[in-house]
Amino acid sequence: MRHNPTMPELPEVETARRGIEPHVRGRTLAGAVVRNPSLRWPVPDTLDAELAGRVVMALTRRGKYILVGLGDTHMLLHLGMSGSLSVVDADTPPRKHDHVDILLGNGRALRLHDPRRFGAVLLAPGAPEHHPLLRDLGPEPLDPGWDGKALWQATRGRTAAIKTVIMDAHTVVGVGNIYASEALFRAGIAPSKPAQRVSRVACERLAMAIRETLNEALAAGGSSLRDYVQANGDLGCFQLEHRVYGRDGKPCYACGSAISITRLGQRSTFWCPRCQR
Repeated sequence: MRHNPTMPELPEVETARRGIEPHVRGRTLAGAVVRNPSLRWPVPDTLDAELAGRVVMALTRRGKYILVGLGDTHMLLHLGMSGSLSVVDADTPPRKHDHVDILLGNGRALRLHDPRRFGAVLLAPGAPEHHPLLRDLGPEPLDPGWDGKALWQATRGRTAAIKTVIMDAHTVVGVGNIYASEALFRAGIAPSKPAQRVSRVACERLAMAIRETLNEALAAGGSSLRDYVQANGDLGCFQLEHRVYGRDGKPCYACGSAISITRLGQRSTFWCPRCQR
């Protein structure tokens, strides 16, 4: 069965942020070069002028967005389905799909490569949490304040499948297809189970499994499937540790049963019918 292309998820975005931060933070920008503004949302035609002379004060992440703090405004970067960021010499000839360069003022550039053009480079004046793309996002799964109780409360009255609910960024951010499948396996919960039927104890297990899965993926540099690479060009290696994702028909590491594949919310979903109830 042909699997859907998988977009960079929280571990891949956080890995990219960490990779570029030493090269970007503290730099006085010299502007931008926009070769193709037609991304998921149009790149602002004022980007070059807005960035020139601004200092990068911070580089943070909210969900799957990288936030470049520039004083009284922020630049929002999103990698879309297949985007990647790299730091290159500014005079490096662009490859096909190298759509935007952020000029770092030292002869180097932060370059967005995005074959499918589902990424974004946007400006967010004022507090970024008020931006329309960020203001309705749910909690961060790696924040200390998010736990099984919060997940249990968020799933009450939700009849949708638990996998669909934890992939909803209004419930919790950054849990995409790979890590939802992996966390549900660790927690022993069938992905199609209605969210409201997942018990408080099971929500505790699931919240812990989500955190453990994301932290392990971060340590491994993310999962490299199809187009994703880290900011330095290296491949992430968490895909070597997948327990169910992409393993349909292969034996479960826990019980030996064949891993099944189904579709939930138009996404390929991998699970063990014996281990997950």
